Amino acid sequence: MKKDSFAIGMSVYSEFIELVKDIHRLGALQGHLGWDQETIMPVKGAEVRGEILAWLAKERHLRITDSNLGELLTTLETKPDLDADQSANVREMRRVYDKSIKLPSEFVSNYAKARSEALLGWQKARGNSDFSSFEPHLQKLVDMTKQKIEYLGIKTTAYDVLLDEYEVGMTVADYDPLFAGLKEKLVPLLQKILHSQKLNPLPQLPKDLTFSISAQTEFCEKVSTNMGFDFEAGRMDASTHPFSAGLWPGDTRFTTRFDEKDPFSCLYAVMHETGHALYEQGLAGEFAFTPRGQAVSLGVHESQSRLWENQIGRTEAFWEVANPWFREFFPDSPQWDAKTMNKIANSVSTGFIRVEADEVTYNLHVMLRYEIEKKLFNGELTVKELPETWNNMFEEWFGNKVTSDSEGCLQDIHWSMAAFGYFPTYTLGNLYAAQLLEAMSIDLGDIDQIIAEGDWSSLLQWLRPRIHHQGSVMTPAQLIESATGHPPSPDAFIRYIESKYGELYSLSDN
Repeated sequence: MKKDSFAIGMSVYSEFIELVKDIHRLGALQGHLGWDQETIMPVKGAEVRGEILAWLAKERHLRITDSNLGELLTTLETKPDLDADQSANVREMRRVYDKSIKLPSEFVSNYAKARSEALLGWQKARGNSDFSSFEPHLQKLVDMTKQKIEYLGIKTTAYDVLLDEYEVGMTVADYDPLFAGLKEKLVPLLQKILHSQKLNPLPQLPKDLTFSISAQTEFCEKVSTNMGFDFEAGRMDASTHPFSAGLWPGDTRFTTRFDEKDPFSCLYAVMHETGHALYEQGLAGEFAFTPRGQAVSLGVHESQSRLWENQIGRTEAFWEVANPWFREFFPDSPQWDAKTMNKIANSVSTGFIRVEADEVTYNLHVMLRYEIEKKLFNGELTVKELPETWNNMFEEWFGNKVTSDSEGCLQDIHWSMAAFGYFPTYTLGNLYAAQLLEAMSIDLGDIDQIIAEGDWSSLLQWLRPRIHHQGSVMTPAQLIESATGHPPSPDAFIRYIESKYGELYSLSDN
């Protein structure tokens, strides 16, 4: 009798998993067309691309909300014989199903089309530094997102509904005290560092020196390869805003952008996106096209990019290795030593651009966006008021007056994609990364020594079984605790940031 019951259960699971894989295959097609839209699609292809993406979104939604899938989920939830991997698939699909059945298919299709149109509107508006041309697109997305919130149902605050989309279980009640605690530590540290830099100015790249895009490409690809990225299973391209996309097994792509006056901008964008891409390339192939085979959360995803970009890339040990490459590709650059290069890489400023921000101010950029989104969706701010509010907050927090929309509220791609609630996961990534670094140091020893030796494979191999291969078998909090031995906490990040910048800027002497 038990064998018959087990066989029936596995038959149900097999039917379920084939439906799930088809849903994820459609998602992969959406991702591929989205990558193409942001990189090489001809401008005149925009209208039809929007229609195709809208159709794919509707088709995927219809499959997710199929009553047969719901019945299979209900049956499988009563089966005690599912292993951890199977249970993860059932758990995650239940969460997706329960949310999706609350959204009408026509709404999902229209929402996808509006996002596609808004992306192109944002690209044009950003290029012209003209928020007014993007405002109608953003207004439409905000209105539709508010409608989506109503469909999904508000249990606490409207913004909480969006936060949960990107890091399950996180709410304003979690983020508010977290951000307040970080701000309390970071603002005084920032002031000390700025004072130190004023007393001891950092070297500057010569204003008349240019760094060719071709040389930057070769240099950055060399760094990415040394990090472990497999270019036979992926590629690097250029886009308005750097991003990474794991399309399907064997095809992971990331992008960067170039500034011929500042090679550090491209380098750290590439290290950041390669960190994301390594996660995608490290996911367990046997669970492809299932929730179990996907990254567990954006916060954990961000921990991988921030770990490589900052804890590994912004170190003197990294520049011991990368400086000879830098001189090879940019022979006309100043012959600075690794210590100087690292000091430049860790310069702290109250600049406008989040993706180019240092580790001290980065979370303040995130907090600003969080506060604006909170106001926007809790009814305290209109879309029309957004640029003025942004500019006033930025001047108050950073002491700099925003002079153009492109370096203000138009700088990020997220709102054109209706990715409201996404930004706080960047701070979670910083916290997780510092916690992972501490655990890695206990297991592997002196991380700086490993980096300086030039073979970084042990770092990647430490992450593979603890983070990458795990996919979504655990929740984000469970995964971080499993990997580090401690539940998620901001403590490791505070220790890291105070120690690193205290040493870099000799703050105990100021």
